[in-house]
Amino acid sequence: MKVKIAKWGNSLAVRLPKAYASDLGLTNGSEVELERKGKQLALRPVVPPEIPQYRLEDLLAQIKPGQKPPPFEDWGIVEKEWPAEDWSDIAPSDEEWEAWKKESEAKGAGPQRR
Repeated sequence: MKVKIAKWGNSLAVRLPKAYASDLGLTNGSEVELERKGKQLALRPVVPPEIPQYRLEDLLAQIKPGQKPPPFEDWGIVEKEWPAEDWSDIAPSDEEWEAWKKESEAKGAGPQRR
C-alpha cells in the first residue's frame, strides 16, 4: 500500500490506514519503535511488559501443612535501631514552643493554614 509523507511542524509524518492500525492494536497515543534498516524503515508496536497478577488463595495453596516458614529477613532501611539520642539541646521545650506560638499570633502572623 502506498501512502504519502506529510509535513507535521518541522518533521515529516506518515498516516497509518485504519485497517493497519486496528490489526496491530494501535490507538491514539500508542507507542511504536521505529528502526532504520539501510534504506527501509521498520515500525513495530511497543508491547508493555506484563505485570504478574497474584491471588492470595493461590499463594496460600503453595504452603504445605507443617511446612517451616522461611527465615525472617529484615529489609529495613536502617542498619540498626534508631539512636536514642537526646535532641533537647536543639528542639524547643513544650513551654518554649507554646510561648513562641503565642508571640507569633500576637504579631499577627498566626498559624499558617494550607
